[in-house]
Amino acid sequence: MVTLIQRVNWAQVRIKGTVYAEIGAGLLAFIGIEKLDTQANADGLLQKILSYRVFSDSDNKMNLSIRDVKGSLLLVSQFTLAASTEKGLR
Repeated sequence: MVTLIQRVNWAQVRIKGTVYAEIGAGLLAFIGIEKLDTQANADGLLQKILSYRVFSDSDNKMNLSIRDVKGSLLLVSQFTLAASTEKGLR
C-alpha cells in the first residue's frame, strides 16, 4: 500500500464536474492499493494516518493528530501510486 498524505484547509473530489466528496480542514490521503495488500494493512494504515502528529499546537509545534484537532479525512483511490515504472514509459 502506497499513500501520499497532505494537510488541507479544504478539499473536494469531482467526477465529471459533480462534487462527489468534500471536507473542511484535515487530511487528504491518496492511496494506491497493491495486489498483496490485506485488510490488516488497511487497518494499520488508517491507525497511522489518524495518529500522525502533523497539526500545530498552541506553541506552533507539529504535535497534534487529526483526532486531536477533530479534523476531516478524505481518502482517494489512486492506483498510479502503486505503478511499476522500472521499464517503459506507460
